[in-house]
Amino acid sequence: MTATANPSAPLAVWTDFGGVLTPPVSVTFNEFADRVGVPLWSLKESMRIVGEKYGTDSMGAIDIPLIDEATWSNELEDVLGGTFGIVADLENFGDRWFAGRPANAVWVEALDAFRARGAFVGMLSNLPPSWVRHRRFMIDDSHFDDIICSFEVDCRKPDPEIFRLAAARAGLAPHQCVLVDDLEKNVVGAMEAGWQAVHFHDAEQAARQVSHLLDATSPAPALV
Repeated sequence: MTATANPSAPLAVWTDFGGVLTPPVSVTFNEFADRVGVPLWSLKESMRIVGEKYGTDSMGAIDIPLIDEATWSNELEDVLGGTFGIVADLENFGDRWFAGRPANAVWVEALDAFRARGAFVGMLSNLPPSWVRHRRFMIDDSHFDDIICSFEVDCRKPDPEIFRLAAARAGLAPHQCVLVDDLEKNVVGAMEAGWQAVHFHDAEQAARQVSHLLDATSPAPALV
């Protein structure tokens, strides 16, 4: 999805997906671990080990992607069994990860309100290609002026290149862009790229902070 640049927009609000437009990742991790019968600590450690094998973090191997989801799931099973002695079936990982996971309706409403005020609203997500259908099921593309997923552009947050690309796609300068993200490293990366950023804790808090930024960038009404 490619936007038509709108240089008259006062601000480009780029929202993360997982953990922002969805329930907190920590909640989903716990529910998923229970669903597949694997201790949470061992699942996270296996993800870290597999990511390290590919020179990245826990999700980097499938976010770009370096491997597909099925290969990644099989490698997680191998680590769980070989390192921790835990037999696990992680087939159809994404289907089970997103099962029963609702969109954050309060945040969707806030994004729509930002657009109504004239802001450019985009999604900027480290998202594996096989998970796009789940994302579209949860929230329709029509809520966004543009969507950038890591696998489509061969880079991911917090790499500076993805922020450069997103600002260019919005047609705005870096300081006119704001990232809303639940991960501190992504917030820091955005700020280092010259962006503004909001560390997402909940929809109400983030909406207040973005609204203040919009207030600061919107022109004052003309005096009559």
